[in-house]
Amino acid sequence: MKLLEGKTAIITGASRGIGRGVAVVFAKHGANVAFTYSASAEAAKQLEEELKGYGVQAKGYQSDAAKFDEAQKLVDDVLETFGAIDILINNAGITKDNLLMRISEEDFDKVIEVNLKSVFNMTKAVQRPMLKQRHGSIINMSSVVGVKGNAGQSNYAASKAGVLGFTKSIALELGSRNIRCNAIAPGFIETEMTAKLPEDVVKGWAESIPLKRGGSTEDVANACLFLASDMSAYVTGQTLNVDGGMLT
Repeated sequence: MKLLEGKTAIITGASRGIGRGVAVVFAKHGANVAFTYSASAEAAKQLEEELKGYGVQAKGYQSDAAKFDEAQKLVDDVLETFGAIDILINNAGITKDNLLMRISEEDFDKVIEVNLKSVFNMTKAVQRPMLKQRHGSIINMSSVVGVKGNAGQSNYAASKAGVLGFTKSIALELGSRNIRCNAIAPGFIETEMTAKLPEDVVKGWAESIPLKRGGSTEDVANACLFLASDMSAYVTGQTLNVDGGMLT
């Protein structure tokens, strides 16, 4: 059973990692996928072809969600090509970790801009078409760090905590029009980024998690699938921790 048959999703930052995992799972479940990437044109092309292999419409857009005008143009372009937008996954994000005494103003501002302002930009851009069609599911990618904080990540934690507050507010604003807004807070997810970490560091993290392993991008994608589909028709304003019990 395909849970997203005939629906169209925008996924920001999908050329790798969690975003890529979400795009593949969505395509397998029948969703047409428009996704953004920043620089990896080759990876984006490969993903586009892979998604089309599942019999859906797919297109990659080089677009910076942190820029207001680019977010607006992206939504206009997607509407022109796909005809509708049923799901928005605000996934684009970066880290620039450092202790507060060493972090630069530029690095603080950049993380807030990419991780938080992009969520505002994209949500504002899809609001009008979703209001018109009187349905939609918006899913914002936060982090366990946004829930509990983490030393050396004050900029990242602030951006991801901001996403949680924004999510609840949008759920309250748009709920009466059947537009749902939820957040996902992934824990330690194994991606290309974590693959570069020393083996003992990864093992140490896994040992501290009740399920004794890191999560996969598919674990997060399946949570997105639930929140994007009609299976979660009565769920809004919530944060789903996908963390193997890390915050328990």
